[in-house]
Amino acid sequence: MRHARKINHLGRTNTHRKAMLSNLACSLIKHKRITTTLAKAKALRVFIEPLITKSKAANNPEITPVVKKITVTHKDNTVSEVERKIRVNSSTPARRVVFSYLKDKDAVKELFGAVASKVADRPGGYTRILKTGFRKGDSAETCIIELVDYNENMLTDKSAKEKATTRRSRRGGKKKATTTETANTTAPIQEVKTEQPTAEATDVVSETEKKKEE
Repeated sequence: MRHARKINHLGRTNTHRKAMLSNLACSLIKHKRITTTLAKAKALRVFIEPLITKSKAANNPEITPVVKKITVTHKDNTVSEVERKIRVNSSTPARRVVFSYLKDKDAVKELFGAVASKVADRPGGYTRILKTGFRKGDSAETCIIELVDYNENMLTDKSAKEKATTRRSRRGGKKKATTTETANTTAPIQEVKTEQPTAEATDVVSETEKKKEE
């Protein structure tokens, strides 16, 4: 029973679990999509999304430098205050923090480069989990976890659906128009005229009747 267990330990020790999540996070950053179990994917989402937010905030150019006062002690034991400009958006401290989690220089470079610029306009929710069924050996529920902005197919489908939306009116204007068009398109009924027999035809008929009587 999992009383008072706030996180899923995944059947591993603390160090083993952190190493596994670090490897999964590096694979997701490099390949943008990986296949794993659902439990690991949910734990990976909690692990990697704060790191992506930190990388995105470090590359924000709109943040202005902050002026801070620093106390400096000189050789003659005198103390003075010095003003220095500190860039809040400097990526070096953030890179060191992220590297303490990932332990991979290539993954940190990719995260602060291409991934951070790709998700710059997204306020959160950088990953997506797609369930793929159950594993054959132990029936574990498997899934695909991917970075949302790198799935071009789903982004194009979403934009196409937004363009295809039309306005519906409750009035039956279209139905009336179609009924009038069908009424106009129906062909007029032509009257069939029967021709009356002429006088010559009546004389021929009378002669044939006389011959039969004889």
